[in-house]
Amino acid sequence: MPRLARLDIVGLLQHVIVRGIEQRNIFYDDLDRQHFVDRLITLLAETNVRCFAWAILSNHLHLLLMPTSKPLSCFMSRLLTGYALSFNRRHNRSGHLFQNRYKSIVCEEEPYLLELVRYIHLNPLRAGLVANLEELDYYPWCGHAILMGNGSIEVQEIDSILERFSNLLASARRNYRQFIQDGIPKGHREDLVGGGLKRSQSEHTNYDCESFDERVLGSGDFVDGLKQEITLRDRMKSTVTLAHLVDTVAAILNLDPDSIKMPSKSRVLATARGIISYLALFELRYTGNDVGKVLNLGSSGVSIAARRGERLLKINPELMNQIMTSLAR
Repeated sequence: MPRLARLDIVGLLQHVIVRGIEQRNIFYDDLDRQHFVDRLITLLAETNVRCFAWAILSNHLHLLLMPTSKPLSCFMSRLLTGYALSFNRRHNRSGHLFQNRYKSIVCEEEPYLLELVRYIHLNPLRAGLVANLEELDYYPWCGHAILMGNGSIEVQEIDSILERFSNLLASARRNYRQFIQDGIPKGHREDLVGGGLKRSQSEHTNYDCESFDERVLGSGDFVDGLKQEITLRDRMKSTVTLAHLVDTVAAILNLDPDSIKMPSKSRVLATARGIISYLALFELRYTGNDVGKVLNLGSSGVSIAARRGERLLKINPELMNQIMTSLAR
């Protein structure tokens, strides 16, 4: 059976699991781990992806992330490709480093956020990389030490986790650590890594089954909401052509649609091309090649324009809403 496409939706919590090909190690030593962490920190800052938990093991890693502007796939592609190239150069190897696809599970924030933070941060202890919780408190390749104040990564979410335990920092850390300790006897949690919340019922049960999706960790209502959003986006993509997008942006910016497609260094035309490129790539999921043909740009030109459009729409959400509302009519 073919694998289902990922549910890559901005603004949703996602538990990401990356494994080495054929269960091989993807980290040989601490220098490898530091290279990965450095790359992770840089990309989190550049992309505004929120990181709530992380743990590096020998042949796999866990991340708990929430993309805020672009699909998570963009972030993961840069993270894994860059690390694989660096790893292969350093260890004089070639070929794939990771399994073909990383696993991502869309998670309902409540009640799963803290459960996932605990599960991910206990991975080094379950794997025997540390002997006890005291060692985990200082283990440098896991987000737990950062939450305990024994390390510093500015881009890791700290306040948003600790404030759930107390308004006072010392109390929050003490209560958080107790929460982690209480999770040790639970061991491996298949319900947190398999995806899906499915009620076991006999064929004679009169209750309605909750909606279920193996790519989702959450309630039936949460799954239903995701399906509705995906249906709406698919419908928009099937009805919004690139020509319609160009015409819509041109009308809102009071421009001639044909002028947008002509080579020009005009700031307003560059702005229009940036908005069109960003929306076409990241909202409507057209390819860069498709966008380039419409705007008469090369692939690098589309990429540069899209970054320009993203910056503009981020500081002007009203314009974003105006365009998307017009496209949906």
